[in-house]
Amino acid sequence: MKLFVLCVAIAVVGVSCAPPELPQRPRPWWNHSTLFQNLITKSSSRIVGGFPVSIEDVPYQVSLRNWAGSHMCGGSIISSRWILTAAHCASASSSPMYTIMAGSTNRKEGTVFKLERIIPHPLYNGNTIDYDFSLIELKQDIEFDDTRSAIALPMQDEPLKEGALCRVSGWGDTKNWSESTTLLRATDVPSVDQDRCSTAYGGFGGITPRMLCAGYWEGGKDACQGDSGGPLASGGKLVGVVSWGYGCAMEGYPGVYSRVAAVRDWIQQETGL
Repeated sequence: MKLFVLCVAIAVVGVSCAPPELPQRPRPWWNHSTLFQNLITKSSSRIVGGFPVSIEDVPYQVSLRNWAGSHMCGGSIISSRWILTAAHCASASSSPMYTIMAGSTNRKEGTVFKLERIIPHPLYNGNTIDYDFSLIELKQDIEFDDTRSAIALPMQDEPLKEGALCRVSGWGDTKNWSESTTLLRATDVPSVDQDRCSTAYGGFGGITPRMLCAGYWEGGKDACQGDSGGPLASGGKLVGVVSWGYGCAMEGYPGVYSRVAAVRDWIQQETGL
């Protein structure tokens, strides 16, 4: 923390600070280091460069809530009983305290579901954010309608074409203090070359095969804090889970997502889907 404060002081007087060597990068609400970095660089926050959407547009989107009922992360409905989110959002020990909200554009409304259990990926690494997946089993089935339905999953190792347009959605931080974080927003971003993205994130350890990048090299559109665990969808399939990134919508740093196709066999093993 002292090192971070020093970087703040240097940035205020106009001298740039190199990206940290350690991956200060997940995007749940509590990643304050990235929030401060956004204020320093005056970059946008939240589903950056996005637009309001109705839950009917992304009926697979859910909100993961803490013990107090406050939104923490996003998630995706993959069946009437199962949710896929990020491991840095949900650990096995947290299941008694968390709930899922589904079926509403307003994150303070909707139907609340209790959790049966959380299954983080056994290879999840909190230092590198690799294998950033958790499966959530609900205590009761979700009744599907126009506001609540499952999204299809890719096949194991199914490729995502470079430049494929993807939609990311969530209730994360807002760019403008006058914009409410209560209503769902989304933005459309293209997938980007894996090797180029790994080079850009070389100071953070690079990009693993369990990750993919999506965004614009000039910045401007991205996911951000509070969007973690939420869906990245393309072609009607869940291709990614919001995972991490350097800042939000910063030039030269596309958003990094957990690649669902890399763990499709694990999902099938745990859920039967």
